[in-house]
Amino acid sequence: MRRTTAAIIVVVIALLSGSFSADEPVVYRFSFPEPEHHWAQVEAVFTGIGPDALDLRMSRASPGRYALHDFAKNVYDVEAFGADGREVATSRPDPYGWRVENHGGSVRVRYKLFGDRVDGTYLAIDPTHAHINMPAAIMWARGLDTQPIRVFFEQPPNQNWGVASQLRRSAQGLFTAPNLQYLMDSPSELSSFALRTFTVSDGSRQPTFRIAIHHEGDEAELDGFARDVEKIVREERGVYGEFAPYDVGTYTFIADYLPWANGDGMEHRNSTILASSSSIRTNRVGLLSTLSHEFFHSWNVERIRPKSLEPFNFDDANMSGELWLAEGFTNYYGPLVLQRAGLTRLSEFAATISAAINDVTFSPGRQIHTAEEMSQMAPFVDAATSIDRTNFDNTFISYYTWGESIALGLDLTLRQRSDGRITLDDFMRAMWQQFGKGGGREPGYVDRPYTMADAKAVLATVAGDRAFADDFFARYIQGHEVPDYARLLTAAGLALRPRTPQSGFAGELRLQDSPGGVRIGAAVPTGSAAYRAGLDRDDVITAIGGRATRNAEEVDGAIRATAPGNTVTVTYLHRGRGQPLTATIRTVADPTLEVVPAEQAGRALSDAQRRFRDGWLSSRAGNTF
Repeated sequence: MRRTTAAIIVVVIALLSGSFSADEPVVYRFSFPEPEHHWAQVEAVFTGIGPDALDLRMSRASPGRYALHDFAKNVYDVEAFGADGREVATSRPDPYGWRVENHGGSVRVRYKLFGDRVDGTYLAIDPTHAHINMPAAIMWARGLDTQPIRVFFEQPPNQNWGVASQLRRSAQGLFTAPNLQYLMDSPSELSSFALRTFTVSDGSRQPTFRIAIHHEGDEAELDGFARDVEKIVREERGVYGEFAPYDVGTYTFIADYLPWANGDGMEHRNSTILASSSSIRTNRVGLLSTLSHEFFHSWNVERIRPKSLEPFNFDDANMSGELWLAEGFTNYYGPLVLQRAGLTRLSEFAATISAAINDVTFSPGRQIHTAEEMSQMAPFVDAATSIDRTNFDNTFISYYTWGESIALGLDLTLRQRSDGRITLDDFMRAMWQQFGKGGGREPGYVDRPYTMADAKAVLATVAGDRAFADDFFARYIQGHEVPDYARLLTAAGLALRPRTPQSGFAGELRLQDSPGGVRIGAAVPTGSAAYRAGLDRDDVITAIGGRATRNAEEVDGAIRATAPGNTVTVTYLHRGRGQPLTATIRTVADPTLEVVPAEQAGRALSDAQRRFRDGWLSSRAGNTF
């Protein structure tokens, strides 16, 4: 392992001309004249386009995201030049595009682009780096989706940045993509990043894994982190039995662990973007958990891909009913892999699955939408923004969480009904063999995307029981039920039990200290004791049990101290009413569940339970470190 710095060749793009050819590339050039002011200069050249008007677009969506982001808002100072080098006028057919006419067969467009958000979706430019998500950065032309692409990066003044990207580096130092879909799926980090590499044998292949990290930590921290990443990589290969066929044999982890970054992870075909305001030193396991999730996507969703997302639409929101599988099953395997790799303790994994079980079991949204329907709501919730309030607290469960809980239930069910011979790993391998392994007609595309019916058919084949697959999908994916987790976890020597059943409970209330009392900061759960008492969001509790409240801890403590079935009086202020109101809450027993090892619950672990647990949580890598 060693640190390297990639040289970037500064190339001035010449205006190309000639008749249209399938091999004639689209060319982009990025430069950063004033990185301290967070903008880039971008030039794009389109040649041999014929006499018709050229429609240029900025994307409204980005691969891995499902909502709209309207990247055109950060574009300004747009200029277009025709084949003779003279500036030509542009018109705006809509807020996301520019139309260029009378261009003479080729167009060079130049524009400024602002970016100051480090995450997996947007663009960030400052004196330390340029963090580029391509859909947020490039204008593309309708009708040229399959053209090859060349990308040049120009160094900022007095910088010697390297480039971390899944884009293909040529011998001359330029970067290429075979088509627009691949380019859009290729984020690039330009900085003085630290680099670690390792290779792993995979049959006749030996792929290389690169870890490019822009951070403020030291070399020893990075070395330890890289060793943990290799454990994750090997462990996830054990699930599928082989790595995905990475283009040019390389997979790249691109990480920005910086105080001004935003927590995020975004999967791509041969790379992933990882961002966090925390550091390896302070949040190693948290960073590894995100990395484990995103790397699992190199199989699940990048190649085992729902038909509803193929090909990706850059002009509109992308809706899929299969995100419970694409995102949710990945969310299950992320922490499971850390456990199998020995990077977390059993108690930590138990806490993770406890959270998923609680969220799905007790959310009122489960009775409103199915897991399939929750997946279809992604365009409204996946980093989407709106200014009006919603009732999502009562109507929505994340498809990440619901899918995670479905995966847990399915994995344990398959293991129990087959005495450990059939597992969720077998289902994922079967999905890989049938839908993911064959690759695409060219990088950026998937030939055999799956449907909901396909996933059900694979489960029927793996389980050897069509009726079981039909029933599981009907009840837990396209229905509203949850598996019997207590029974399923018992087989693994894990107890699912109420955490504090003696405590009073009024619902999950998000309480905030507020002038004059304690404010309810989110929608009160439908059907909860507080809901039945008439309380709702923005009510300010001024007294509880006849005593004035000073902070949220006092309100929570008073409710929990009220024995289940007893009542407590709440005095509160409601919007538009000057006089205090009174409500009576009749508490119930706190239903919150926790998963604990049988040993911790004072129960002996049987040999059968130990074998089941080991079969579930032991390493698949077959390697020592």
